[in-house]
Amino acid sequence: MTAVEKPAAKPLPPEFFNDPGDDRHGWEAALRADGPVHRIDYPPGAEAYIVTDHDTTLKAFNDPRLSKRVEAAPAWFQEQLRDASPVLIRNMITADPPDHTRLRKLVSRAFTARRMELLRPRIQQITDELIDDFPESGEVDLMGFAYSLPMRVISEFLRVPDEDRPQVQQDVVMLSEAPYPDEERNRLLRVASDKIERYLLDLLAARRGDLGDDLVSDLIRAADEDDVFEESELVSTLVLLIIAGHKTTANLIGNGTQALLRQPDQLELLRADPSLAPSAVEEFLRLDSPVFRGTLRIATEDMELGGQHIPKESFVHLMLGSANRDPRVFENPDRLDIGRTGNKHFAFGHGAHFCAGAPLSRVEGSVVFPTMLRRLPGLRLAVAPEDLDWVYDNSTSRGLRTLPVAYDARLPR
Repeated sequence: MTAVEKPAAKPLPPEFFNDPGDDRHGWEAALRADGPVHRIDYPPGAEAYIVTDHDTTLKAFNDPRLSKRVEAAPAWFQEQLRDASPVLIRNMITADPPDHTRLRKLVSRAFTARRMELLRPRIQQITDELIDDFPESGEVDLMGFAYSLPMRVISEFLRVPDEDRPQVQQDVVMLSEAPYPDEERNRLLRVASDKIERYLLDLLAARRGDLGDDLVSDLIRAADEDDVFEESELVSTLVLLIIAGHKTTANLIGNGTQALLRQPDQLELLRADPSLAPSAVEEFLRLDSPVFRGTLRIATEDMELGGQHIPKESFVHLMLGSANRDPRVFENPDRLDIGRTGNKHFAFGHGAHFCAGAPLSRVEGSVVFPTMLRRLPGLRLAVAPEDLDWVYDNSTSRGLRTLPVAYDARLPR
């Protein structure tokens, strides 16, 4: 095969992108063993490639030829994005420097580790309040809790009124799904996009006359100070923060809990030593990454990556979940080890696009897991592991639709 000859698209099983269950890890291991980069048929009919190993993923993160800009994508894909979810394409996740640098500045000062640590007492209070509503013993679907906690935290951080939160959550969950080659589905995405845009424009207008100690006020101050941001960029940034601020953390809680309950020795270790919570959170992020596939990356020129020729305008999917189980980097990569050190996972990305909300997610995780184990003795799965209901929403997420758990008692705070 010559350097510019197209390799055959991998005949990946249909479940590869539409079933994020346990079988995914086996498929990814087989692909890693067969080479770091593979041509696939996703999006259908597009020129697209997946990157499966840790080393090549790291190189791809740092390669300026892989663009995050919507304008770098093929024209048909640009049209699809703009038609389905225009509110989502004016933020830092769909930009390259210098625009990315400018847009990231809007949020970087707000999501410092120090400021997130100051939220710990309130996060603890919300966690306990939600667990107070659990039955005194028996069963509960933990994903209700997993979504409620980060949504309440990010809503309070944004100072979104209580009565508005259910509709805001419904709209942003819809928008977190990728556009489909389906007119009716894209119509629903556009409806959600228009609704949340109108809501946030009104919120920004109201907040300008009532600035406070909240993230919306911080964004307004930063925007007014620099005078280089459009209102649509503020709205798009807020949508991104709401999506990233609750869905990924919900997946962290769900994925981490099911992994912990399937490995009793690690559960008992964390129960006995809650100080292991920070390293446990990093291990949960690695083992079952809440984001299994990196967001949009497009080749801006013909290039080579991992020994594979990649034509201009190709989609390049960084398979973060696969890289996070690369045995050349992680010892016993398929085993949960909450004391693992040097955990170089990519769950939050890497480099310029490293997740700005990572400090908040880490604090939430370090509060939630010890609290659940302390207050819910006998915590265990209420279904067989093979019956867990993993969600596919055509996006980059890996998470559970439901997580039925049982426990012997609900202890007081």
